[in-house]
Amino acid sequence: MSLKFAILAALLEGEFSGYDLAKSFDASVANFWQTTPQQLYRELERLSAEGMVAPRVVEQKRRPNKRMFRLTPAGRRALHEFTATPVQPTTIRDDLLVKVQGSDAGDAEAVIAAVEERTEWSRAKLARFERLRERMLDGRSESDYLRENDRVGPYLTLLRGISFEKENVRWGEHAARILRQRAESGVSRPA
Repeated sequence: MSLKFAILAALLEGEFSGYDLAKSFDASVANFWQTTPQQLYRELERLSAEGMVAPRVVEQKRRPNKRMFRLTPAGRRALHEFTATPVQPTTIRDDLLVKVQGSDAGDAEAVIAAVEERTEWSRAKLARFERLRERMLDGRSESDYLRENDRVGPYLTLLRGISFEKENVRWGEHAARILRQRAESGVSRPA
């Protein structure tokens, strides 16, 4: 998948400036797609040149003018075509897992610290996602929310992000416990 389709999907929410789109990505799309603001701005320019998004300039007093981007019919068609294509299975490429794999001959304390750090990072991300879910539901039940909203995609991807981070926390706690027990019992063999 490319950043192109992540942007097109994000623009289903409406018109955004590049800055606001980057903030939106950070709050909602970050649970399944990472990007930098520079990558985002470059891709918006490409999408504009391809006619998939339409920019408009908003003049501002005392501030630089800003460009707002909206999805065009061509962008909607491209997104429609993308959603119809088969998906590839997800693959994991994670430096932490390589460290855990090599922990029997490595620095057990450093690996434990890395696992615990990742677990804390996942806890923080999970808390952000839970707060976002609460804001989305705004006191409503899930069924009320789904009945009252036209779009279900952002909610479902947020649920996936929540379950992903919950599993990361569960695994991290379990892995750190096992690694710590092995280190304390002297089972680990340093290189």
